Amino acid sequence: MEQILVNGAYLGAQYALIALGLTLIFALMNVMNFAHGQMYVLGGFVTYTIYGQLGMPYALALFVTAITLAVVGAVVEKFLFRPVIKRSQRDESTMLLAAGLGFFLDAVILLVFGEKQRGVPKLINGVFNWDFRVIMPYDRILIFALAVACIIGFMLFMQYSKTGRALRALAQDRDAAQLMGVDVDRYGMTGFALGAMLAGIVGGLLVTITGVNLGMGGPTSTKAFMMVMIGGAGVIPGAIFGGLILGFMESILLSTLASYGDITYLVIFVSLMIFLAIRPNGLMGKPWG
Repeated sequence: MEQILVNGAYLGAQYALIALGLTLIFALMNVMNFAHGQMYVLGGFVTYTIYGQLGMPYALALFVTAITLAVVGAVVEKFLFRPVIKRSQRDESTMLLAAGLGFFLDAVILLVFGEKQRGVPKLINGVFNWDFRVIMPYDRILIFALAVACIIGFMLFMQYSKTGRALRALAQDRDAAQLMGVDVDRYGMTGFALGAMLAGIVGGLLVTITGVNLGMGGPTSTKAFMMVMIGGAGVIPGAIFGGLILGFMESILLSTLASYGDITYLVIFVSLMIFLAIRPNGLMGKPWG
């Protein structure tokens, strides 16, 4: 049981960080970014190139990954989503744009990096063994700690910084925030960049554990949407709870249903449908302001 709980916490921290970026974008712009998984994959490949190929320090590779994905997010918001949101009368337009962006990023990743699985050297060798009840490689412990630190840093930034307060005001009521002097275009771009950066950071963290390949974008987006719906669309604390819940569910079901074949996600999807039928707005159900 201890091993299952540790694995659940490890998965939940990664999933929460993925979901935070997606739900931040939704809270600010009412856009479900279907390309979020591709941004995660792109972040993994950037880290792979700088750390695995060029041999630069991992901390530098992760920093460059964060900046690169932030720039990608800012460019996407300013030149794609912002014009569509201002000119279109249909919400479906942003959904189609996000889906098209996902296909475009898939094509770019395939062209630049290819379709093969890529990995990098372990950050730390060795395994932590607690009386054979909990066994965890040291590199996973490090990645877990970094993910938790990123989540805490993000929440503190949103709560206490001037930019964070502006983003929260924008998420709560866009029109009221604009009347109070908040530059909605500037902070909308900042929020989108921050969301993309979080996705890239997770990709940079997990490339050291699972590697990265072209096919990971779609499943990652699907998991991110599940976490957002569990916590409540547009609710930033809800994304953390959704990530932790999915992480523990996956850990428990992978252990208990191992003898029944690969039906873990079938059970998870059925559970999610039942949950949403009972509580369609998720656990928290309203934007965080």
